[in-house]
Amino acid sequence: MGMQLGSGGGSADPEVMIEMNMTPLIDVMLVLIIMLIITIPIQNHAVNLNLPTGPSNPPIHEPEVVNIDVDFDGTVSWNGAAVNPAELEAKLAAAAAKPEQPEIHLRPVAVVPYKSVAAVMAAAQRLNVTKIGMVGNEQFLK
Repeated sequence: MGMQLGSGGGSADPEVMIEMNMTPLIDVMLVLIIMLIITIPIQNHAVNLNLPTGPSNPPIHEPEVVNIDVDFDGTVSWNGAAVNPAELEAKLAAAAAKPEQPEIHLRPVAVVPYKSVAAVMAAAQRLNVTKIGMVGNEQFLK
């Protein structure tokens, strides 16, 4: 990138410069990078949803809510009353058979083993309970 001076040997012919001038190459590469950045399309991370239009109709009556609690030792209770797995499946089957299924609110404590909660959810899925949800998830945000 500079001028190369002779070795001072006294010859009249200058020495051949063997270093390549990198400045034009770097300039061209920077211009190409800038052009690439400008031409990249903007990524839009949006999810298109078909939302209903117009006013919504309020429900005619409040839905029935069933609270299923799972305690730290795996004890399952249906609306506060302890039930064994057979009783739980019978109650879930009865709830699934109703024309208007009740909302099932599953509330596990923070220290319950996952297999206890998964067993309740698997039983509900197997018996075609469609309105089930986890309640109290804020306790897991530690």
